[in-house]
Amino acid sequence: MSAAGAPNYITPAGYSALRAEYDNLLGVERPAIVEVVSWAAGNGDRSENGDYLYGRKRMREIDRRLKFLATRMKSARVVDPMEQPDKSRAFFGATVTIADEDDNQRTVTLIGDDEAEADKGRIGWNSPLARALRGAVVGDLRRVTLPGGVKEWEVVEILYHG
Repeated sequence: MSAAGAPNYITPAGYSALRAEYDNLLGVERPAIVEVVSWAAGNGDRSENGDYLYGRKRMREIDRRLKFLATRMKSARVVDPMEQPDKSRAFFGATVTIADEDDNQRTVTLIGDDEAEADKGRIGWNSPLARALRGAVVGDLRRVTLPGGVKEWEVVEILYHG
């Protein structure tokens, strides 16, 4: 997550995904749970009513998630990677191929923290590797401090996709 006051950069697709999740929770899941809780509440003793207890718990989870999503969307700054003025440098939305000292290559895309999927090479803008790559050009060497120690990467290629 971005620090308080820092912009919450996100791609148009990432913002759409947040909005879709919010709309689904608010318009589909929450009303269904409210219906279950109302029905269960009418069945008498609530202390041993599994539908009621689970429904109330699930409603709290949905409400927490809705609040989180609303906050993230409010602070979001949607950035279209194709509108980056200098595509020779690694900025938000860039897909960067890097190589370590053993010439093992890795490709990562610098995206919003809310849309990061590290296992798919989509890393959050505020992750240690993304911070190290910001502003890099092909040929730059960048050092990254990772849990396993310091690692040096060479920037091999920078691309922007629509």
